[in-house]
Amino acid sequence: MSKVIIIGAGGVANVVAKKCAQNDSVFTEVLIATRTVSKADKIVAEIHEHMPNSKTKFSTATVDADNVPELVKLIKEFGPEMVINVALPYQDLTIMDACLETGVHYLDTANYEPKDVAKFEYSWQWAYQDRFKSAGLMALLGCGFDPGATQAFTAYIAKHHIPEIEYLDIIDCNNGNHGKAFATNFNPEINIREITANGRYWENGEWIETQPLEIAQDIYYPNVATRRSYVLYHEELESLVKHFPTIKRARFWMTFGEAYIKHLNVLEGIGMTSIEPIDFRGQKIAPIEFLKAVLPAPESLAAGYTGQTCIGVQAKGIGKDGKEAVHFVYNVKDHAECYREVQAQGVSYTTGVPAMIGAMLMLQGTWMQAGVWNVEQLDPDPFIDAMNKWGLPVDELAGIELVRD
Repeated sequence: MSKVIIIGAGGVANVVAKKCAQNDSVFTEVLIATRTVSKADKIVAEIHEHMPNSKTKFSTATVDADNVPELVKLIKEFGPEMVINVALPYQDLTIMDACLETGVHYLDTANYEPKDVAKFEYSWQWAYQDRFKSAGLMALLGCGFDPGATQAFTAYIAKHHIPEIEYLDIIDCNNGNHGKAFATNFNPEINIREITANGRYWENGEWIETQPLEIAQDIYYPNVATRRSYVLYHEELESLVKHFPTIKRARFWMTFGEAYIKHLNVLEGIGMTSIEPIDFRGQKIAPIEFLKAVLPAPESLAAGYTGQTCIGVQAKGIGKDGKEAVHFVYNVKDHAECYREVQAQGVSYTTGVPAMIGAMLMLQGTWMQAGVWNVEQLDPDPFIDAMNKWGLPVDELAGIELVRD
């Protein structure tokens, strides 16, 4: 049915490619393009080994995602309907520019972030709205799990349970164990920049800034564990408070173990998390880039990873009956199960599957419309249905408040 290009060959790209191979009636031909083509070749080899009956045709190519002419050349040569961007957030805009120039649709899993400033927001990508709309192209932003599925969960709650959401809490728990002293579950550079930045949450029409990991509470994650969870800023908060103006407060919570925080504090204390380049033997290098090079690659953590992830959305507000209500929608995923299926750990899996689903809904026409869109602006029902089908079962709890005020 459709040809697509996947840009990137890390842990998430691995999952996206293998779920496309499972969904071969929609994804008939896939090109995996990345700077280090050997990583893409490894993904394709594993697909041929573990999914020999897939009818999807795979190929690989080398590309510099920072280089628009190089991207344009690749897209024109392959002729895809869309590009699935699971490269670095620094590269979102160059890939969007290339899609506009070649007339193909676009999807990513994380919003744009300048490489030299630890700041991420949607303004740069929302600015593409008129260009994509006039070109008759669609750009779907942040279609992973958080962002992505968490926004679909919010829209689902608003549609079916609480049309007037006032208090929103997104909670993300990784209760897994990879056996390493210190490692990050997705790109170390992006992960550490996110955690060491000041936190933010929305309350009464303004952003409240906090110190990193300043606000914490113990939260029960259903069927998983009670874990210490911390407020940090996450990009979907920005779009959710825009598209659901009844929200009075919105927060994002994530779990971190004591050992992780201790290691991170030491690394930050000695300057290893800095994004400011230093001179090292005549070369300019940001310490965090060196740290990324010596830490385990997220995709290398998959084998032997145990435990579960639990990610969900708690919404409080005025229900359809006009009374106060609280509702929780969530997914629990087992790391070992992910490895058995697609040779990935759960964090990569929970990001990659929604990206495949979003691309599928675009290509099938269910979600396809010109312009730049966030997930919560689209009908959540087909997305939730597809999550249940493609490996991320969705559960609900009504009337139980997991996150306290």
